Amino acid sequence: MLTLATKITLLRIVLIPLVLLLLYFENPTNCILAAIAFGVAGITDWMDGYVARHHGMVTNMGKFLDPLADKLLICGVLIMLVELGWAPAWVVIIIVSRELVITGLRTIAIDEGIVMAADRYGKLKTVLQIAAIIPLIIHYRFLGLDMHFWGTIILYLSMFMAIFSCINYFRQFRRKFLELHGTAQAGS
Repeated sequence: MLTLATKITLLRIVLIPLVLLLLYFENPTNCILAAIAFGVAGITDWMDGYVARHHGMVTNMGKFLDPLADKLLICGVLIMLVELGWAPAWVVIIIVSRELVITGLRTIAIDEGIVMAADRYGKLKTVLQIAAIIPLIIHYRFLGLDMHFWGTIILYLSMFMAIFSCINYFRQFRRKFLELHGTAQAGS
């Protein structure tokens, strides 16, 4: 049986094609609708974890689906924004590469018996990515603001935070690896 937390995560996954479809048929109205759908998906990222932890609904399926949904949402929309010419490809490549590298590192950590929980830098990176993507999706001038300009500035900040958090994850992994296995294997 699916828990409420898992259903919230699945909602995030279902919203991804909707956001991409609205962006594909790009016009000012669809961009606003896509930004709203993306914003709702972003809120579910916080909501599913909150519900799971505070209502005893943490499951293995949820532990698998939540980070997968996050990566599909962020990476899928960023790639679409590159396709539309609304986000610099090189920045998106760095962000997507970071996601893949950290996924690989977490897989190695699991094999080594090391728990790599999300840290505050990774969470800040996600908040910045969501804060960047919403105005990039809107793209047009909205509420007197050049949404593309502000979205791009925040995207650069999120890229720097992605790099910093990646370095921090490697430091955390190295420290935990040395604690678990000692310094003898560190150089191997």
